[in-house]
Amino acid sequence: MLKKVVLLVPPGTTPFEFGVICEVFGIDRSETGGPSFDFAIATARPGPVRTSLGFEMLIEQDLSVAAEADLIAVPAHAFGDYDPAYLDVLRAAEQRGAWVLSVCSGAFMLAEAGILDGRRSTTHWMYTERLARDFPSTTVDRDVLFVSDGKVVTGAGTAAGIDAALHIVRTELGAAKANVVARRMVVPPQRDGGQAQFIGNPVPECASDSFAPIADWMLENLSEELSIADLARRALMSPRTFARRFRAEMGATPAAWLNRQRLLRAQQLLEASEESLETIAAECGFGAASVMRHHFAKTLKTTPTAYRKMFAPREAG
Repeated sequence: MLKKVVLLVPPGTTPFEFGVICEVFGIDRSETGGPSFDFAIATARPGPVRTSLGFEMLIEQDLSVAAEADLIAVPAHAFGDYDPAYLDVLRAAEQRGAWVLSVCSGAFMLAEAGILDGRRSTTHWMYTERLARDFPSTTVDRDVLFVSDGKVVTGAGTAAGIDAALHIVRTELGAAKANVVARRMVVPPQRDGGQAQFIGNPVPECASDSFAPIADWMLENLSEELSIADLARRALMSPRTFARRFRAEMGATPAAWLNRQRLLRAQQLLEASEESLETIAAECGFGAASVMRHHFAKTLKTTPTAYRKMFAPREAG
């Protein structure tokens, strides 16, 4: 069970990625049904640590607090020589079976520690070639938001760290807990697509949440057969324009986005209800349990029954 989380702060840590880890794991969300972690922030040399933006953060705890952590997180930070103490902490975490998470350039510290050897990994698309060149023992995937290889998770640039962190929460504690965190952060519980969509493309003009109403309506009507033609009529667009703009703004095709939301709803119902698989499949828009099983196997690499057994509440014994 994921209980203790330690965030490492090497020199040159970037504030956003630091904040992502703090936001996901450092806030007690138990009052709203979310998780609560024993969260600590540590550095090799306690005291002021200069960030990538030039200001300093006062970090009072040393790396000894990481000795029994269930998760060690490494944010993006400046390239350079690593204090061996950080590498020792990461190696020890991997050896005892703890989670290890990096965000953006944090993957380079994991690679330097040797724990990416023989594993798939990713980092920000600007650094993927460098990671592959400097550490040929890892297979670098530049087209994904994060890679989870065993209990070693590497996130791509910046906000993809949220996806990587929520993946760990979802895997350890279930979709319902991860969704509480996502709602509080006002982010999707699980995004489709990959960082390839951001490479070399200009930032699109803000659409003023133009797809928010139709997305909300889709979520409220997951049990219905939602065709592109029907959705386009509701959005007052042609089917072709609707499909193109939806993908541009939501990061996935309407069909892929719907499948992901139906999976998330099914995960929630499997965790929180005793309804049959056929009933859940119908409520989520899969139609039949066999179709739902197909999507679970394809996307989650498990079955609805196995998922329910893993994440459904257990009676205290």
